[in-house]
Amino acid sequence: MKIIIISDAWKPQVNGVVNSLNMTCIKLREIGHKIEVIGPDKFKTFPCPSYPSIKLSLFPKRKLLSIIDEYKPDSIHIATEGPLGQAARKICLNNKWRFTTSYHTQFPEYIKARIPIPLSISYFFLKRFHSKAEKTLVPTKSMAEKLKDKGFKNITIWSRGVDKNIFKPSKVKINNKRKKAIYFGRVSPEKNIEAFLNINLDIEKIIIGDGPSLPKLKKEYPDVIFLGEKFGHELSRIVAESDVFVFPSKTDTFGIVIIEALACGIPVAAYPVTGPKDIIEHEVTGYLSDNLDRAIIGALKINKNNCIQESMKYSWENCSKQFESSLSLIN
Repeated sequence: MKIIIISDAWKPQVNGVVNSLNMTCIKLREIGHKIEVIGPDKFKTFPCPSYPSIKLSLFPKRKLLSIIDEYKPDSIHIATEGPLGQAARKICLNNKWRFTTSYHTQFPEYIKARIPIPLSISYFFLKRFHSKAEKTLVPTKSMAEKLKDKGFKNITIWSRGVDKNIFKPSKVKINNKRKKAIYFGRVSPEKNIEAFLNINLDIEKIIIGDGPSLPKLKKEYPDVIFLGEKFGHELSRIVAESDVFVFPSKTDTFGIVIIEALACGIPVAAYPVTGPKDIIEHEVTGYLSDNLDRAIIGALKINKNNCIQESMKYSWENCSKQFESSLSLIN
């Protein structure tokens, strides 16, 4: 099958959306599908307001239609709701092509973390965007239930995976004199990282990642260790040598970093919200609490072997099969 995936989030961006799409494409190609990802790199762009490192496509519709016509896909998937996604949706509707979409980010909550726009307004536009899709793919059951309650239709699950060749336990026995709590991921307002940095525990705090909030946080929290962006085996080693992974976000739809931490044998401390509550078994692979201090204390008591076993449930092969089965032929 010839598949086109259209996404406002694509390389060289570093985030969960890009990671999910990239790994899905790799696995689909391995079983014989032809995949073309159309991202902002193929268009003139402008910097995203409040997040200038992310580039958004500028008036992409005409060129996008040309690319689609030339490729002649059997199936079209629209991964995001940005300028490229909006243009792709219009093209599909104008040509009466069937398409699928995915819901990666809780944009209403994401936007509200920056601008005081009522959630009802944002959800209205998102529901309209996805309403014409044959299926809308979401990563967790709780996210599916939330969207169904808001009137979204044709919701199906597309989970996530972890690369176990990279994320694995440390072979060296670690006995940290001082417990290490780590966060890795995007460093931006919607990730609620300050909630982690403000915990009142005698613990070493480590932040891995980059994003618009990094300069501000480095200035306000001089005692925190900021390591910048790390990737692959180097990232895995640092995570595996920590004692607890803290996931303070309340706006993620999944949180791939959660299962990556589990694969390293590291328990997770998080709020009981969509994403963590779908992945973490409370007091078995992590600790969920509205009090992050309590969650960290609880997570530090978790048997690391439980975490490793839980991570085995998540593979990119299974995720790619879910994605494949959800696709629709355009005609």
